[in-house]
Amino acid sequence: MNERMEYDDFLMLIKGAEAEIVEKKSRFIATVRPVADEIAATAFIDEMKKKYYDARHNCSAFVIGSKAELTRSSDDGEPSGTAGRPMLEVLLGSGIRNIAVVVTRYFGGTLLGTGGLVRAYSGAVKEALALCETARQHFCVKLEIKTDYNAVGKIQYLLSNSGINVIDSTYGVDVELTVIVPIEGYDRLCKGITEATGARARLREIERMYYKISP
Repeated sequence: MNERMEYDDFLMLIKGAEAEIVEKKSRFIATVRPVADEIAATAFIDEMKKKYYDARHNCSAFVIGSKAELTRSSDDGEPSGTAGRPMLEVLLGSGIRNIAVVVTRYFGGTLLGTGGLVRAYSGAVKEALALCETARQHFCVKLEIKTDYNAVGKIQYLLSNSGINVIDSTYGVDVELTVIVPIEGYDRLCKGITEATGARARLREIERMYYKISP
């Protein structure tokens, strides 16, 4: 299996949002926030429950991990399957990861029924997601390149032709460049640098990671 298939792109939430809808006088307030792990998600949910302590329900859902390895949802007293699960399905369908949402309901006096609750809770989440800021994450390698001044021009030419930006550089006795390379082009770039410099450049893989890329 090639590495591009193993590490699919995903959307990460950069900035959360809040939205409110009203159904038969019941208010549904959706608050979305980025979370790094289950601890952060749980803390956020507890925070919303304290903020909206006087609400009838504070239903929640969250998705953690690039492949949605961890998901949780809660109906918080609503009929089973009418709130938390529909909210989670919206999050999963959005493709956004490391995200949590709490939908607060202030009861308006009229029962909505199972279908009405599902539509209201999922609708509130969709409204909030539309206001959020996301960034596409791509699996990359952070690479350190050390070379002499004679070869740096060739390396910069290769980087420019590959659309790879230098994120850090040090000019001392030698030149040190730090770059972020998409995983699918990593081996090709290393081979190109080695050939162009007659193997004089020293390459060190710093880490493999997801990294924000342009849409």
